[in-house]
Amino acid sequence: MSGYITVIGGVNMDISAALTAPFVPADSVPGQVTLGCGGVARNIAHNLLLAGHEVKFVSIFGGETFGEMCHRECEAIGLDLSLSERREGLRNGLYLCVNDQTGDMIAAVADTDIIDHITPAFLEARIDAINASAAAVADTNISMQSLCYLIDHCTAPLYIDTVSTAKAPRVIKALQQSHRHHLHALKLNLIEAQEVTRHNTAQQAAQCLVEMGVGEVYITLGSDGVYCGNGVASRHLNAIPSRVINTTGAGDAFIAGIVHAALQGIPFPDNALVGLKAAHATLLSTQTVNPDLNNYLNS
Repeated sequence: MSGYITVIGGVNMDISAALTAPFVPADSVPGQVTLGCGGVARNIAHNLLLAGHEVKFVSIFGGETFGEMCHRECEAIGLDLSLSERREGLRNGLYLCVNDQTGDMIAAVADTDIIDHITPAFLEARIDAINASAAAVADTNISMQSLCYLIDHCTAPLYIDTVSTAKAPRVIKALQQSHRHHLHALKLNLIEAQEVTRHNTAQQAAQCLVEMGVGEVYITLGSDGVYCGNGVASRHLNAIPSRVINTTGAGDAFIAGIVHAALQGIPFPDNALVGLKAAHATLLSTQTVNPDLNNYLNS
């Protein structure tokens, strides 16, 4: 595939617990605990790599054991880390989640303070490489100021994933404070969309975001699929029926799918169908990134 994709944001050590018995508050519950490299941006980068793209990953790894483990794993899967750094004295990002017997999340904690070191100055030193990308993807683990810098200075099509309700407002503030007041695409879930727009329906929220300057809006609706709008066209697409094993990482796969499709020339909103295929693949996997992703994309 022509050109590379730059992905900017968090890389975490993921500690995931899958319960094998009903959840009981304030009690120990049987389950399986796994350890692996994750983070929204890293997961997006991994999915894009599996889809056949060259990916340059822009992040900061901690100087301790978890940072070393994540750096080694990212290198092993084939991510280009020439734009990333390891920082001695900093603790790597850490994500802890607990999923119930159906694979749905009960609770999660994200310790991602290290990503505050992805500053506008850090990005400015890499902006030429970012602008040479076929597309750039960022998550809102990076600060509002850094998101604002990307919105103003990234000339490649810029896609942003809102990550969570706590961090979603960062991209709205960045868009409002930017000079361009325009973002190529934004992916968020319905709860995040409601939080940042104060509208209840996906249709109303998408229209509000378009009026704020977002070119393409993708609002994921869980088992109800996705709503897409760009001010000219809009569509609700149903989810692919799945036997859900794990929901963690499905949103990361979705945005990777829409970027992959767009670079293949699939227009909006049909590219969201590819995003749904990618999310479907993740739901069927015990891992946050399905190693067989490409088979699902080509099915």
